[in-house]
Amino acid sequence: RSITNHDVLHAMPALPAPSRPRAPLPTSLPSLYLAAVAGEGSYEHQLHLDLESDVRPALYRFLADLDADRRRSGGRRDAEDVMILPPDYTRFHSMAGDLTRFAHDYYRGVPCRAAVDVAAAPPPGTGRPHVDILPALGTHAPMTSPQVRSMFGSSVCDAAEAEDGGGGGSDGGGRRDTEIIVHDWRDDTVTIGKVPASLVSTATRGSVNRPWPAQLSRWIWEGGHDHVFSVGQVVPHEVTGMANYNKNLFVGAGGADSINLSHFIGACHGMENLMGVADNPLRDILNYASEHFLHGRLPLWYVLTVMGNDENGKIGMKGLFIGNDIECYRRACKLSLRHNFTVVDEPLKEVIVYLDPDEYHSTWLGNKSIYRTRMAVADGGNLIVIAPGVRKFGEDDACDALIRR
Repeated sequence: RSITNHDVLHAMPALPAPSRPRAPLPTSLPSLYLAAVAGEGSYEHQLHLDLESDVRPALYRFLADLDADRRRSGGRRDAEDVMILPPDYTRFHSMAGDLTRFAHDYYRGVPCRAAVDVAAAPPPGTGRPHVDILPALGTHAPMTSPQVRSMFGSSVCDAAEAEDGGGGGSDGGGRRDTEIIVHDWRDDTVTIGKVPASLVSTATRGSVNRPWPAQLSRWIWEGGHDHVFSVGQVVPHEVTGMANYNKNLFVGAGGADSINLSHFIGACHGMENLMGVADNPLRDILNYASEHFLHGRLPLWYVLTVMGNDENGKIGMKGLFIGNDIECYRRACKLSLRHNFTVVDEPLKEVIVYLDPDEYHSTWLGNKSIYRTRMAVADGGNLIVIAPGVRKFGEDDACDALIRR
């Protein structure tokens, strides 16, 4: 529970007192607020979206429109509590860390210098909202302090390390104005509903016939936030077909039962039947949970990226999608398949994969070198994995010990 056990920022704050999630106010904003794609529309002459001239202004405009819409809807004038759910360091190249920093900057009054029509909020004379940042670890190892600083930037880390959280004063309840929270998937989650066993049975071809528990971190469900932003990259994934969207909540910020069963469901359905498929039986389960347990009960918006390489191998943002329903995910999936899914003319006899030692420390993550190449490798072919940073089996110490045993 203590971040200091993992060489990160400071001791964990106390869990919030149990409360009901703050229901979203009625909104006039479109459910698909933004679909910005490099090479199309206003960005037709760009290979990538630029972080400072394109992405930061777009996010600031969205947050400003959300604040204005909130005031029109009769809510408190300004948001008082905000939750940001980015991925962890294993998704460093998603640029979700930059988006998290931009959102934090907005709520800390940092101006957007690239666009004169966008001002930072809140307006002068109003209080700054409390900002919680909870990386969606799933069962991964907590981020270290250097990883947090590298991914989210010095401004976020300095604010979280400050006595008052960088906002000019604590809220009087012992919380800093900015908190970076470690997700505890074993002990700090709550079951918010159960998906019918019939859907689970269909997804596993009859192997499992019991309900799937939809579990979330108590920080999300009981934190009483005015806004919850789920941030991350859509990319082909071996368990859910395409990563992110509601996976970021129910798996990345879920509990042991929901994580374990979801991965077993994916294994039963078969990775070859899932990889790069946006709509699949496991995603149906997650979508059911979103529609029945989150919709209308959690003030949730998704901020999704699609990444891709240029001809020189430089990675950049190909698309930015903001919305509060499945449409932004589906738009991102279509773009991701264009940039992140390669079909070869014939099976490959030999494939060499290099795993970045800064990101890949376990076979739990390193096995992606198998998942993401296996359909392209010829029968009898060779896969060579160079993994200088891999030193254990499981990301979690208890899981690692179980695998070793």
